[in-house]
Amino acid sequence: MKKSIFLAAIFAVILGKAQKSSDPQFKYLEYDIEKIQSLYKNNKASVKEVVEAYLKRINDIDKNGVKLNSIITINPDAVTIADSLDHLSPKMKDLPLFGIPVLLKDNIDTHDKMPNTAGSLALKNSFPLHDSYLVKKLRAAGAVIIGKTNLSEWANFRGMKSTSGWSGLGGLTKNPYILNRNTCGSSAGSGAAISANLGIVAIGTETNGSIVCPSSINGIVGLKPTVGLISRQGIIPISSSQDTPGPMARTVKDLAISLGTMVGEDRNDEKTIGNTPFLHKDYTKFLKPGGLKGKRLGYVKGVTKGVSKKVDELFLKTLKVMESQGAVMVEIPNEILSSEVHEKSLELMIDEFKDGLNSYFSSLGKNSPVKNIDELIAFNKNSKEELQYFGQEFLELAAKSKGTKEPDYAKALKIAQEGSREKGIDFVMKKYSLDAIISPTTTEAWKTDLRNGDQYSFGSADAAAIAGYPSITLTMGYIDGLPVGILFSAEKWSEGKLINMAYSFEQANPQRKIPQFLKE
Repeated sequence: MKKSIFLAAIFAVILGKAQKSSDPQFKYLEYDIEKIQSLYKNNKASVKEVVEAYLKRINDIDKNGVKLNSIITINPDAVTIADSLDHLSPKMKDLPLFGIPVLLKDNIDTHDKMPNTAGSLALKNSFPLHDSYLVKKLRAAGAVIIGKTNLSEWANFRGMKSTSGWSGLGGLTKNPYILNRNTCGSSAGSGAAISANLGIVAIGTETNGSIVCPSSINGIVGLKPTVGLISRQGIIPISSSQDTPGPMARTVKDLAISLGTMVGEDRNDEKTIGNTPFLHKDYTKFLKPGGLKGKRLGYVKGVTKGVSKKVDELFLKTLKVMESQGAVMVEIPNEILSSEVHEKSLELMIDEFKDGLNSYFSSLGKNSPVKNIDELIAFNKNSKEELQYFGQEFLELAAKSKGTKEPDYAKALKIAQEGSREKGIDFVMKKYSLDAIISPTTTEAWKTDLRNGDQYSFGSADAAAIAGYPSITLTMGYIDGLPVGILFSAEKWSEGKLINMAYSFEQANPQRKIPQFLKE
């Protein structure tokens, strides 16, 4: 690291600590749900005032100033909605997300004046006919949806040399810590926006790493729930067997509050049917100290396989922190998943992508800008902007597929799920009597390179993603001024346990630093 960058990073930490208590530009810096709602309950701020302040923050930081470019659309009705909340009965202030500015990844349907685009110019003027199930739940909980976040186009499943955080419609999202660094995963804008205090909570989506990687690289907390805990209805899909939405926030507590508002059975998403015995309407009950005491945590020593000595060293130091909290560290084998499981997962994603996209386009009715995946491919070929940096190989492979009617589809699904579940996570956890498997979430952010694509070298999201099991990431430390997360994964429906462990780690080892938008 250059001396000037090192000194800048030191200055940023000092300035960040100073800004925590006061910031003349934005008085709600680092506020959480509880702190915002206390303003409402004590009549020290109105919802309208808070929402207007966040919209100004977005204008100052995202659209002007450093031009972070994490927000793709502002809700034109946000202030009106906020004002309407101010005139409701005082009892409404007890709603879990009352007056909280929430951002949505721009692949989640809202039935309002915001299109749902997946970052694609093809859907620039695509307005869904209904709120997604998830959005209905958020609105009912009192949330104010202030905008949609940029994403890696088509949730980073369009071309093979893509750059995370770039979309044809939204352009490139920058990392708020060092602006020329990447934001990772398809929920890139959500990660950057929450880290930069452009909202309190964002909702991302993950197929494989798209919540946990941007959360790690942008220095926030992210949860990928069990597939089926939260409905995917009204979300532009990739994989019916792996897709899930999930909350992204600056604290474990805000994440837990948000999660409880979104869970539930939805007849329009068969994966959620029967989830009621396994969900909780209030996940804050898991925010108890001592959640690491006696927990057996499986880890792989030298997990990055030499890719990053610095990450390995930070991770080993972090193990000592958890041991001091009473956790028992258990070294486990290097590989949980076979290469065949990885291969079959990709096959499934391609097959399911075709069926999922075509079904989504149908849901838009007669006004859908494109009717099927073939029309989308044709649109991109006729667009200079869309294919200027990388191609659309995944779309083309999906178009050639027979979708879930492929002869080997059922076999691939069985191999991927058994290999990641019974022969993967479940097997390892049972064999070593584990409460969770832990690992670095990924390395620190790499330099963005639009011409050559992502320089992604290591990540540990695969096992939980392919299995459809939950995982949670939060910051364990920093490398050269850039955050690095630790990932906790466990068995199906174990969100409460993971939140408890993550909360205990967060309280014992707080690492959050306010990003300073440095130039390298």
